Amino acid sequence: MNGIVPAPIAALPWRVIFVLFGLATFGTAVLYSAAGGSFSPWAGNHFLRFCVLMTMAVVMSRLPLDFWKKITFPLYLVLLLMLVAVELIGFAGGGSQRWINLGVITFQPSELMKPTVVLVTAWFFDRLPPSKITGWDAIWPVAIMLVVPSILVIIQPDFDAALAYIFCAAVVGFLAGWPLIYFIGGGVAVAILAPLVFFFGLRPYQQDRVLIFLNPENDPLGAGYHITQSKIAIGSGGIFGKGFGNGTQSHLDYLPEGHTDFIFATMAEEWGLLGGLIIIGLYVLLMRWGLKVAMESTNRYGQLVAGGLTCTIFFYIMINLLMVVGFAPVAGLPLPFVSHGGSSMLTMMICVGIIMSIERHPGRKAFS
Repeated sequence: MNGIVPAPIAALPWRVIFVLFGLATFGTAVLYSAAGGSFSPWAGNHFLRFCVLMTMAVVMSRLPLDFWKKITFPLYLVLLLMLVAVELIGFAGGGSQRWINLGVITFQPSELMKPTVVLVTAWFFDRLPPSKITGWDAIWPVAIMLVVPSILVIIQPDFDAALAYIFCAAVVGFLAGWPLIYFIGGGVAVAILAPLVFFFGLRPYQQDRVLIFLNPENDPLGAGYHITQSKIAIGSGGIFGKGFGNGTQSHLDYLPEGHTDFIFATMAEEWGLLGGLIIIGLYVLLMRWGLKVAMESTNRYGQLVAGGLTCTIFFYIMINLLMVVGFAPVAGLPLPFVSHGGSSMLTMMICVGIIMSIERHPGRKAFS
């Protein structure tokens, strides 16, 4: 085998590449069906984008771990400037001003900030002496690094991104050794601040999303429409689904955003519980790989980054799946590698590429 396949190709983490290929292919099939049996406008672009970004991730895997450590803080500062630029020259879409148009591509700096938050908090904890992990010096720098981008994305408004930043930083802090009392105190602070944020920080449509998600039937044609239609699509699929191309909720446009945020509902209607379990199983394999890389890394920075980026991908999966079944408010987080969307797939592939880079680091054990 080694004599036939070149060593650089044989050394690639093919198991995780096959998992990602399976997710992207499944997503392409669902998007093809959602468009009425056409590769345009979503399926073809989705699979092409996956191939390009998968190549990017493989190239990123060749970079040494020290490279990511060196560019971490400069990258963080550049993205902060981009978030400021969004307020000045960004354009609006869907009621929010989140995008920058560079002519060739359009992207969301708030998306790229998610893995960068993991990198910069891991960079900080890697430099922090272990004896100070329980002191004030382990809190206030992280708080400052979080507050600035969070305020900038809340202005857009993009509360989903701010929550993702907090989640990512909290995961890295937990892995670095923050005491449990910090998380208890954070939970108490959230409970106190939540009513203030709800009444004074959220727009009316965002308040409706929070109020309606546990009982969408109270307003089935208004704020609860998305969740109600999503539940109908998932429930009507049963165990084996209605069959490929036979979905009605998405084909008749009852299900909003059936190619992005609610693609799992589109899939479940046609592929049923079996299709849902296949997708979840592939995600379990992906999470297992990322956590294994983190546990087997002998470098503290590598451990924190791999664990944090794996949990960043998990955050997307968790929120999206809870949202489509009505256990979380409607949020603009697509299903990783399955939903149509350029900025989110770029973010996920950056996470994968950096984890691959950590796996290739010479200081860690071989993956088994």
